[in-house]
Amino acid sequence: MAKSLIIQLARFGDVLQTKRLVCSLLQDGGEVHLCVDASLAELARRIFPDAMVHGMRAHGTVAGDMTDAAGNMAHPVHSAEAMILAENRAVFDRLRAERFDAVFNLNFSGLNFALSAMFDPETVHGYRYAAGQHLKDRWMRMAFRWTRNRRTSPLNLMDFWGLLAPNPIRPESVNPIAMRKGGGLGVVLAGRNSRRSLPVDMLARCVQAVFEAHGGPRVTLLGTRAELPLARQLMRHFSGALLNRTEDRVGRTDYGGLVDMVSGLDVLLTPDTGTMHLAAHLGTPVQAFFLSSAWAHETGPYGLGHRVWQAVLQCSPCLESRPCPIGVECLKSFDDPLFHRILAGKIDASYPPGVLGLVSMLDAVGVTYLPVFGEDAAAAARLDQRMLVAEMFGLVEDPVVEDNEAATALLTEADWMLPARG
Repeated sequence: MAKSLIIQLARFGDVLQTKRLVCSLLQDGGEVHLCVDASLAELARRIFPDAMVHGMRAHGTVAGDMTDAAGNMAHPVHSAEAMILAENRAVFDRLRAERFDAVFNLNFSGLNFALSAMFDPETVHGYRYAAGQHLKDRWMRMAFRWTRNRRTSPLNLMDFWGLLAPNPIRPESVNPIAMRKGGGLGVVLAGRNSRRSLPVDMLARCVQAVFEAHGGPRVTLLGTRAELPLARQLMRHFSGALLNRTEDRVGRTDYGGLVDMVSGLDVLLTPDTGTMHLAAHLGTPVQAFFLSSAWAHETGPYGLGHRVWQAVLQCSPCLESRPCPIGVECLKSFDDPLFHRILAGKIDASYPPGVLGLVSMLDAVGVTYLPVFGEDAAAAARLDQRMLVAEMFGLVEDPVVEDNEAATALLTEADWMLPARG
């Protein structure tokens, strides 16, 4: 029976997007240990009851803390021990005591490299520290390559991590088919990055449209305490039946309560957030707004039965670390009256420019998104890259690649000539 460790020290949504890898390693009686930030340990245990969850302090200790005066990465073992070992000593000792057959290190960060140094480099997959170097497996190097053109990114993050497993579970086994549960409409007010979320007045008009489309259901507002002012502002834009049927639960729900609440909804209206991935995990239908740096083909909801409204301009998707030089122009499509008519279920012959209406689909590789409103100009190039991935992993027979240049965005000669770990 194989014993595996997954090191996933990123945020709420990333823990949910590790599900395909976790479930793949659990099949056939495998033993899986999952190392997450301590703030997410309780949630991880609820999401993955068959895994052994280890919580450690990760957030608040970033790669920038582990550099010397010149900005160079310090020796990861020494830096980690100097800065976080004392606080996390018990977790480190437990992990050292285990003899893992494989370690899957999923995040490109100084802390992750430091943790990887505790294990035999030959057992570490993903990102590892060996012979004084920070190394990436071939699969990780390929991902860095294809994200140079994110428009054609071929894989959802869930599938990217899931395909690290020796025997990945089939895409249809990851999340249940999304179905209405009878609990009405849930609304997530915002994500961590404000540029990826709709302004309050714009969100209010979208909520009104979806409220009408679903026949005036109960509405539940969801978010953290940081969104309490947004909830009050949003409610000021509501009136009539919508206001009367809305309950504000922002800042009043722990992770356990959030799971219970989201599991009973008919639909969750949300930007790209961890709660969106939680809904997909629970089989709750998602309607998601993706704009700015959020790109559905990378981090969209996983499984069948979800809708994504994806902003598409020449600059989409952008880098959230750079200021927007055009005033977040991609927001405009979400405030188009024609878009509101579509949200309300009043389908016209035309559709608003600057936004794609996507529905989630599954193929042999994983989740993908089919445009039902608008035209995806990158679809052909993305499909070519997906077929190359499918060929690499033996997921389809005789894959057809229309444009051989797609291979150069994914593969180099060294990928074929050197071992996969090279």
